[in-house]
Amino acid sequence: MASESSNKPTADHEPGDVVLVFGKSDDGNGYTVLRQRGAEIEAGTVRRPDEGKPIHGELIRLKRREDSPVLFDVQVDFAGRTSTGRPAKVATDRYRRGWESIWAKKPEARTLN
Repeated sequence: MASESSNKPTADHEPGDVVLVFGKSDDGNGYTVLRQRGAEIEAGTVRRPDEGKPIHGELIRLKRREDSPVLFDVQVDFAGRTSTGRPAKVATDRYRRGWESIWAKKPEARTLN
């Protein structure tokens, strides 16, 4: 049985913010987790952030607890943005190609000599 002191949260995270990892995600690129924040329990997925890709949700650090290989204390590094109730103003590559095909300056017609 683990000692009582090892069940206490570390100093660098919110008390009561704990993650339980219980399996791989469906695509194999992350882990499925249960997260307890205070009295609330949430199901979700954690993944490594990829450079140049958007972050969906929070950016967190997990610190493994000494008494369990599947329990982690959570430190939030970036809380993310709250929803404004409107769609995001995002231009995809497909949108940009379409815009350029319509509005880009056309090359001048050249006549042969």
